[in-house]
Amino acid sequence: MPVIKQKKGHYITVLPYGTKVKFKDIFNLKQFYIALHHWLDEYGWEAHKLVNGKVKLDGERYEIYYREKITGGGAKEMDILWRMWRPAPNSNWLRQHMDFKFKVLGTTATEVIRDGQKFKAHKGEVSIEVNAGIEKLYIPAFEQHPILKPFLQIFDKRVYEIQEKEKELYQEVYVLMNFIKQWFKLKRYLPYEESKSFFPSQAWPSHHREDSHK
Repeated sequence: MPVIKQKKGHYITVLPYGTKVKFKDIFNLKQFYIALHHWLDEYGWEAHKLVNGKVKLDGERYEIYYREKITGGGAKEMDILWRMWRPAPNSNWLRQHMDFKFKVLGTTATEVIRDGQKFKAHKGEVSIEVNAGIEKLYIPAFEQHPILKPFLQIFDKRVYEIQEKEKELYQEVYVLMNFIKQWFKLKRYLPYEESKSFFPSQAWPSHHREDSHK
């Protein structure tokens, strides 16, 4: 979802139904956030907020919504929304948007011993849903200009090659989701050789549990 409500035709949803990763086991949520922040910064994504109806940069503070609930058994539930955007590569008139929806269920504090060291962690379930889209910044300028308005459709289809930008963003989301799966040590199907992540995983799924107690 873009930060400003879009008129029909001003915004293209690249992932109509989003894409989701779910993990249920032991993990360190804080360390995952740190790794994800660095990934987004490397790819040029920026946080933003509305100030008097205008979009302003807001550093790396992607979070725009947070809800926390403690259940009767002491487990924690969280709903978190991150929102970000950046100018589309090689374009002054297209803006790319991306949203993250985090849902954390039944999470309790725990500890893991690995290589003789004790790590604080969480035990529970986390799901990460990503949605992405492209905002056409040039449309208002055309619609408000009596001479340019008749040429909007031609400009839209031929000049900006929207489909190419959609494909590029879709591919980047694919890379992002594989980064997330790699961090959580989930199975991935990659058409390329994957390099080792700069940010070591602090997720301990059951099928890797033998590595967590050496």
